[in-house]
Amino acid sequence: MPQNLFRMGILFSNAILIPKSSTRNMATLREIEGRLKSIRNIAKITTTMKTVASTKLARAQKAMFEARAYGQASNALFETAETSAPNEAKTLFIAVSSDKGLCGGIHSSVTKATKKVLASRPESEIVVLGDKSKTQLSRQVPQNLVMTFNQIGRGIPTFADAQTITDQIISSGIHAEKIEIVYNEFRSAISYEPATVSVYSEELFKNSPNFGIYEIEDDVLTNLKEFALANAIFWALVEGHACEQSARRNSMDNASKNAGEMINKFSLLYNRTRQQVITGELIDIITGASAL
Repeated sequence: MPQNLFRMGILFSNAILIPKSSTRNMATLREIEGRLKSIRNIAKITTTMKTVASTKLARAQKAMFEARAYGQASNALFETAETSAPNEAKTLFIAVSSDKGLCGGIHSSVTKATKKVLASRPESEIVVLGDKSKTQLSRQVPQNLVMTFNQIGRGIPTFADAQTITDQIISSGIHAEKIEIVYNEFRSAISYEPATVSVYSEELFKNSPNFGIYEIEDDVLTNLKEFALANAIFWALVEGHACEQSARRNSMDNASKNAGEMINKFSLLYNRTRQQVITGELIDIITGASAL
């Protein structure tokens, strides 16, 4: 009888230990399985966003090549006239970004470029297009911000959007002899660089060395300035939009690759942990059987 009680005690102790170990290991397996499920869902989202960004990039590039004619025409106007501004000329900076994220450091590049050009003219005013650069610049140079625009980047920018922005800037009473637009210039599907395009006032343009080659009446100069500013803003908006779609596609591609690597890592961890659980349960069963 005592021997039977001893054996029953061993079986009873094993019966208590097995559920504790099994419960702990099963909890770990559930955690790993839940993590795997989350990563797979994220990978599906990033892959879908990459596909959408690739489609939008093709349309954005087409619109960008068409819009470049507008900006280059304005640049050619001032370059041919050899228009320039003196160092003491009042300058207005326009930073072009958008409201959307998940596209790497594309908005930060505009912010850094704006701060760089602002260093030489710290008293200059800034107009910001897009909430992303607005948030960054409002923390760093809030005293220079005079006007901001949002609802930027929802679709491919149009000339009407640029004209509306131009009308708001001019009607606000902001006076500047020179306007420098800071934007991201599209270089390739994987490369972009911050750039600036300049627009000059009618006084500076009229005093240009080669202004005489243009037969422009005085009452047309104001309209010409507004049109040149709208052209430059439209060009910067479309270039920036193409860069944003390219950066978002690359970001989602990198995110999908990272998710794939994490899935492989956690799948291996899950299989190893599962093997450990099975091995532990077999050991417990063999130990209990040996005790009998």
